[in-house]
Amino acid sequence: MTATALATAWLRGLDSRELTAQRRLFVFPHAGAGASAYRLAAYLPDSVEVCTVQLPGRENRLAEPALTSLDDAVAALAPLIADHTDLPYAFFGHSMGSLIAFETARRLRALGTRLPDRLFLSGMRAPGLPDRGTRHTLPDDKLLATAEFDGVDAELQQLLLPVLRADLTLCETYTHRAEAPLPCPLTVLAGSDDDSVGETELVAWREHASADFELHLFPGVPHLYVRGAERQLAETITRTFPARG
Repeated sequence: MTATALATAWLRGLDSRELTAQRRLFVFPHAGAGASAYRLAAYLPDSVEVCTVQLPGRENRLAEPALTSLDDAVAALAPLIADHTDLPYAFFGHSMGSLIAFETARRLRALGTRLPDRLFLSGMRAPGLPDRGTRHTLPDDKLLATAEFDGVDAELQQLLLPVLRADLTLCETYTHRAEAPLPCPLTVLAGSDDDSVGETELVAWREHASADFELHLFPGVPHLYVRGAERQLAETITRTFPARG
């Protein structure tokens, strides 16, 4: 596979706005989700190109084995993103995507690459804090009972289950390694009704970035607030990552 084809496979939307883009937003979805789960591009101006990470094992990459190691995901992603930092850019990650985005930024620093102008990390406790429980080892029926597959028919749930288990394995076997705080400004986001993470766990992200820190809670919404709140999320992102300038 050529370098261009590889980048296109992993980064959906790359060069979709090459004539108008002045900035890029790299989006890292939550566990079990593919690139099409979020529609942020529809709510951002043409001057922002949205590139959503498509991990193996889902949607158009269904035939590929899903990754179960965060280090493997970061090792694949970081060089691809490093090749596309010609424009000012930011990261948005939700839940699992927050961990991948954070570790990808740290890997880019190790590579000596231009860093994101801002990290938007959502719905995930800060690295180094203990997990609230282990799900990736649950039997299928019990794992399905914990999954947020509302409105998804039973056959599709069975198809999605291996990807969800792989993603949970990636998160729950992740070991945080202490490093100097990133110099990137950091916005941490969550739904106010998210029972998977508390405000103290969100504020703990502050120690991982030495620049500006902001916490934003979307009122009255649960963990997967992103789907259905793209407009509000896009407005929050553009407030501190302007489309121009």
